[in-house]
Amino acid sequence: MIHPSTELRHIDAELGYGVFATSRLPKGTITYVWDPLEVEVFPDDPRLEEPALREPIERYSYIDSRGVRIMSWDHAKYVNHCCQCNTMSTAYGFEIAIRDIEAGEQITDEYGMFNLREPMKLRCSRGPCRGKVQAADLDRLCLVWDEQVKAALGVVELVEQPLWPLVDLATATAVECFARWGEGYRSVRELGEINDRNQAHSG
Repeated sequence: MIHPSTELRHIDAELGYGVFATSRLPKGTITYVWDPLEVEVFPDDPRLEEPALREPIERYSYIDSRGVRIMSWDHAKYVNHCCQCNTMSTAYGFEIAIRDIEAGEQITDEYGMFNLREPMKLRCSRGPCRGKVQAADLDRLCLVWDEQVKAALGVVELVEQPLWPLVDLATATAVECFARWGEGYRSVRELGEINDRNQAHSG
């Protein structure tokens, strides 16, 4: 589920739609959380055999660490990538603002964490842009991304969190443990476990 203080806007014919903040979202705000209404598409799902369905599924979903495609039921699926993104995925099942997001600003994410099977060309709204997203990005950049996520988690209890009720108790406890005492951090590297398994099977 996407943060309630957001709206869908058309950007242009190439990018299509994007998600924009309707009020200021401070650093540390949870902007998206997985919830039970999300659509899960497993690798053997017959819908992937239908070209008319496969294209939107691949375009509007991400692949989790189980190898399952997750497609949001609300407009979270329209969040675009930016190499200078203002939110990031975490290994806690939610995305978090890594800096303050002002009202009217587009909410962007880092697709390098999404277990992409093929490189994706980019057209970032903010520079510098690395030109494409690929599976190797997670290994190469996870330490940098971890530092950004850690800084955001450190203030997670200091800002309003309308999505907090959707965070399960075990995850909430783990987040609070890190935010208060700096213990038990879950690296974003965990998001790429499916790529590790695929490489092991092909080796």
